[in-house]
Amino acid sequence: MGSKLIPTLICIAIIFLVIALMKRGWSNRQKSQKSWGKLSEVPLQYDEKNPLAVFSGTYVCTTLEGDWLERVSAESLGVKAAGQLFIFDDGLIISRDGAQDIYLSASEIRGVRTESGVNGKFVEKDGLLVVSWLFGNHPVDSAFRTQFSEDKKTAQRMILDLAPDAFTVLPHS
Repeated sequence: MGSKLIPTLICIAIIFLVIALMKRGWSNRQKSQKSWGKLSEVPLQYDEKNPLAVFSGTYVCTTLEGDWLERVSAESLGVKAAGQLFIFDDGLIISRDGAQDIYLSASEIRGVRTESGVNGKFVEKDGLLVVSWLFGNHPVDSAFRTQFSEDKKTAQRMILDLAPDAFTVLPHS
């Protein structure tokens, strides 16, 4: 029994060290991104407005645009949550359970595309809807997985209709 105790304790110590370093890294990332700004509040007019479409699904996360491994931690943008995507004639709202909604006016949408994965979530080809926008002065990508696969293309077309200046980019290779 004594011969297994020391290796077991070493493994436990290594696991705790790795967890502590991960928490420290996330905390440092949050501090460095705190100056990026705050999410826009959803204008009161949307309480009365009927959306063109609502898609249930999962908000996956927000990453730096073009770098799906660099998660944005500010404003809980890096945290996965159940949610809904509301598309209006002049903007969209990504409602996230337990976090502030992400509101983007049509003019703030820089691009929309589908992807097979972002940080922490990999799915079938074109399984995620990704919207590009500016958070502060930083270009970011927010990924949303619709509950039903056929909804992704519909949502993508609708977002392109409301933001005709948005670009559709090729998926990451």
